Amino acid sequence: MPPEFTEPAETMFTETNSLPSKIGNMMHSDPNISSTMTDEDFAIRNSSFSAFDPSRMSGEGSPMMMSPWNQHTPFTKSPWSNIEDSLPQNLPQNGLIGSLVREEGHIYSLAASSDLLYTGSDSKNIRVWKNMKEFSAFKSNSGLVKAIIISGQKIFTGHQDGKVRVWKVHPKNPSTHKRAGTLPTFMDIFKCSIKPSNYVEVKRNRTSLWIKHIDAISCLSMNVEEGLLYSASWDRTFKVWRIDNSKCLESVKAHDDAVNSVVAGVEGLVFTGSADGTVKVWRREMIGKVTKHTQVDTLLKQECAVTALAVSGSGTAVYCGSSDGLVNFWDREKQLSHGGVLKGHKLAVLCLATAGNLVFSGSADKNICVWRREGMNHTCLSVLTGHTGPVKCLAVEADRKSTDEDRRWVVYSGSLDKSVKVWSVSELAPDLHQMAMMQQHTDPSEGSVSWDSIPSAKY
Repeated sequence: MPPEFTEPAETMFTETNSLPSKIGNMMHSDPNISSTMTDEDFAIRNSSFSAFDPSRMSGEGSPMMMSPWNQHTPFTKSPWSNIEDSLPQNLPQNGLIGSLVREEGHIYSLAASSDLLYTGSDSKNIRVWKNMKEFSAFKSNSGLVKAIIISGQKIFTGHQDGKVRVWKVHPKNPSTHKRAGTLPTFMDIFKCSIKPSNYVEVKRNRTSLWIKHIDAISCLSMNVEEGLLYSASWDRTFKVWRIDNSKCLESVKAHDDAVNSVVAGVEGLVFTGSADGTVKVWRREMIGKVTKHTQVDTLLKQECAVTALAVSGSGTAVYCGSSDGLVNFWDREKQLSHGGVLKGHKLAVLCLATAGNLVFSGSADKNICVWRREGMNHTCLSVLTGHTGPVKCLAVEADRKSTDEDRRWVVYSGSLDKSVKVWSVSELAPDLHQMAMMQQHTDPSEGSVSWDSIPSAKY
């Protein structure tokens, strides 16, 4: 067992008293606009496993290509820039609540449960926050926590070394977290290693046990009803684990390149996205007592890497973020037919999250787009700005102040700028089209708006 983390906290917390609306920075990607990327923003490396920070020594990063769409927004000098001044004061607005900063590493993973927020970084520390203050922390033997997921009193963390670590909250002291095991367990590795047929070829002239990931874990997802944990890895596989006994049930060779995302949907469906540019659909079946996942569809084939996936809470929509800055989505109620594309970012989409009727997309362009879904129509409500580095992860939970008339959400965003920002978001916030029309109606002296020259926010 690793020693309990007791280092004193040195946390900076800044809080804002107002909730400024981030509406002046709406961006639509357009491949017809020429672009340049400076070395100051990001370093592009030849390897598909590229990192954004060239000063990093670990060589860690997401397997993605950098998007060439790095143009400036065409709206910076439009009437949209001054809409805030003319908005009625009683309209719900989206904006920053505060920032959590601890200068120890880039933030790669987040998980929120009740009033606790777990953050993982490229340090060895997993930090726990409560009421916007540091509450606890615990150490892992492996640096770089790439994924965190919570199930009851258990916390699962995915790491750069290819292992999933399991932690338990102490029943009498919720600020204490004890290591409860590792997936795969040492005993399972020992038993599996005895039988030669349990070794599979993973690279040329190299074999490994099928229950082990041989490269970094990129994502974790959970099917709570079935008690299953899914782990995706850069080793091109995803594995299925039984939560109650820590057994590896299956290993699936899923893609031709790193698997960047896995998400469990409804009715036994599982979705995977890869650096090979594909999104695949798998169906879970029980053959006797054996769990088997079979590919049933390929939703997307493209040149650029798939970097993030998300499924709406009802399971009716599937979202895919890519390194070209686009978010594709599919309608499950129409046999997973393609529903359209959300264009809000000028660089790679790195993370996605859903809550209620909202979809959140975080990007290497340092922004978070908030989309409202009505059927299969999506409207961009706002663009949350403030991070000074790529937005790498998102977590969302219901706001305690939420009402039936005004459903609100607390959004956590982790960034490679080493900070976590906390946002308040309302589903009733007016969309950008409505605000532009209000501006035109309220202040005719600004002149008329030519909608032919402004792309629609609905897709």
